Amino acid sequence: MADLKVGTITHFFGKINVGVLDIEDEALEVGDTIKIVGRGEEFEQEVTSMQVEHDSIEKADPGMSVGLKIKEGEQVKEGDEVFKVE
Repeated sequence: MADLKVGTITHFFGKINVGVLDIEDEALEVGDTIKIVGRGEEFEQEVTSMQVEHDSIEKADPGMSVGLKIKEGEQVKEGDEVFKVE
């Protein structure tokens, strides 16, 4: 089965390793495995936490923008695409 597009990174806060993800196509839950693709690079990680306005959430639906903790040592950029790994 193909990976499902979740959305696009709109901002990255490098000091705290958090990306802002606009959920566009597919809901995302804590515990899901995602693949972030951009700049000719890609990496996978488990979603360990998500926040909206500094409140932790367990699930994000299309139309939401969430803060997503990015794996240590990785960086994302505006426009990177996020896919749910099936």
